Amino acid sequence: MMKRPQLKKIFFWTLAVIGVGCIVVTVLAYKPVPEQIAYGMSFNTPYARELGLDWQETYDAIIDDLGVRRLRLAAHWPMVEPQNDVWNFKELDYQVKKAEEAGATIVMAVGRRLPRWPECHVPDWVDALDAETQQVEQLTYMTAVIDRYKDSPAIIYWQIENEPFLALFAFEHCGHLDEEFLASEVALAKELDPTRPILVTDSGNLGTWAGAYRHGDAFGTSVYVHFWNPELGQFRTLLPPWFYRFKESLMELRYGKKPTFLIELSAEPWLVAPVTEVPLPVQYTRMNLEKFNDILEYAKHTRYDTQYLWGAEWWYWLHLQGEDAMWNRGKELFDVTPATQTDK
Repeated sequence: MMKRPQLKKIFFWTLAVIGVGCIVVTVLAYKPVPEQIAYGMSFNTPYARELGLDWQETYDAIIDDLGVRRLRLAAHWPMVEPQNDVWNFKELDYQVKKAEEAGATIVMAVGRRLPRWPECHVPDWVDALDAETQQVEQLTYMTAVIDRYKDSPAIIYWQIENEPFLALFAFEHCGHLDEEFLASEVALAKELDPTRPILVTDSGNLGTWAGAYRHGDAFGTSVYVHFWNPELGQFRTLLPPWFYRFKESLMELRYGKKPTFLIELSAEPWLVAPVTEVPLPVQYTRMNLEKFNDILEYAKHTRYDTQYLWGAEWWYWLHLQGEDAMWNRGKELFDVTPATQTDK
């Protein structure tokens, strides 16, 4: 049997270790409170079409009515090159020009894995090619996109892929990550446009951040607060907001300080079926104004001074049906955050 002095010693050292651990976490989780949060918005052309929306009308409304001046756009490969060496820049040309005219900034995402399900977006004609040829064709497509828009004053970042290290999600569509090829994508973007920094992203809930942080000049994290799962039902994240600050400090210690911001703050319902096939009351159980405000409050405590929201297409789809709550709340956010040169 352990003697009483030994028990006291173990108890003392246990408390000491816990105390030191709390101090370390507190120090690493420190981040100054920003004077103001600058909000941005992702826009996805294929998703707007999936909702039955006119993508151009939707995009115009996001800039002109919602007031967004920080945009994240996606150059989906199937949209840009629907057939081998047959190029379509109609959508992106319009979106970039509109952003320029509005004085907005753009984070342009290029690559195979880009925002929205099924995560990896590849033209049908690519499927018949072997893996090596697919990579050659992908670099050709990326070259075409970057060369076309690198002179636009609106572009502030090239985002290479989207959460490429998140193997747990959408593995069936994306397979294993070829990290060497990811490095070649980053190198290509830097060669084609040495003036723009490279953004690489990772999941805030599931990602380790190390790989994405290491490969980019800047890092973006997603933040999801409200979830739904067929087995678990609805649930709220267990991660406290300070955990994001803690992870960021760990990355800084290992790889140096880099611009870091919240690139995907979800404010739309978590569904497993297309939105247009889900009854509106069900959608509102997954996302509504109350949850939106909860998400904004949670994200505020991560202390990121730049936060890109996710879900404007859904907001506009609701808005056209006379359901204005989400749209109007967004207008309150964007009304006070004009883009400035400091975004660069």
